[in-house]
Amino acid sequence: MVIGLIQGDLPLHPKPFAVLAKEIGMDEEEFMDRIRDLKKRGIIRRFGATLRHQEAGFNSNAMVAWLAPLDQIDEIGKAFSRFREVTHCYHRAPKRDWPYNLYTMIHGSNREECYQIAGRLSQSAGLTDYLLLFSEKEFKKTSMAYF
Repeated sequence: MVIGLIQGDLPLHPKPFAVLAKEIGMDEEEFMDRIRDLKKRGIIRRFGATLRHQEAGFNSNAMVAWLAPLDQIDEIGKAFSRFREVTHCYHRAPKRDWPYNLYTMIHGSNREECYQIAGRLSQSAGLTDYLLLFSEKEFKKTSMAYF
C-alpha cells in the first residue's frame, strides 16, 4: 500500500508524507518507517525527486563537469550540495578522453546566472577546471511505477 502511494508524484504540501500517511490511516512516522524498511530490505533501492525545472521557474539549467582531486572529492561534493541552486551532485569515474569526475546540476533564470553560480562553486572549492553543459531540450519526466 505504501509503495502504491510513493510511486507517483508527491503532494505539493510542506509535509507530503503526512498527507499520504493520512490517506491510509497511519501517522507520518509509521509511514516513514515503512519506507525505510522497504529500502533496508532492498525492495526499493532509492527514493528521489524529479525537478521539473521549467515549471519551477528556471529557464536555464546546466550540468557542470568538474575535475576534482580524488582525495577531496567527498568534501567538495558535500560543499557543492549545500548550494541551493544545486539539485544533483555526484562522483563518476573519468573515461578515456573525458577527465571530469564530479558533476553538479545547477538551475538559474538564464545562462548568465548559471555561469555565475558555477563561478561561485568554483571559487568555494578552488576548482578551475570545469565545463558547463547546458540542457537544450527537456524530455518527458515520469515517476517510477511499480504497479
